[in-house]
Amino acid sequence: MDFNALSADVQKNARHILNNYANFDGRAGLREFWLWFLPLLVLCLLLQGLGQILSIFYLLSGLISLALAIPSLAVGARRLHDTGRSGWLQLLLLIPVAGLLVMVYFWAQPSGKA
Repeated sequence: MDFNALSADVQKNARHILNNYANFDGRAGLREFWLWFLPLLVLCLLLQGLGQILSIFYLLSGLISLALAIPSLAVGARRLHDTGRSGWLQLLLLIPVAGLLVMVYFWAQPSGKA
């Protein structure tokens, strides 16, 4: 696996998503969504783990999560649109555990017809 190419793809994708941070219309493919969500998840989990050693990492994790909440919701809504669902379904994330599991299932579905 070419990690340099993957890293370049993640960076390019992050720039694209951050440039469209408030665009809740349109569609986002599987690759666009997961190249945003998975690195962000890994980063936040890493910072939470480091927070066990030094508490400033908890603060940093929270600030990153807060700063990237709107772009994450926007790309999540666009991903749901790509599967033929409403972006409002992200409100299911307010239901602990079950809501996240349902959303991961929806986000992992193949693209629907235009």
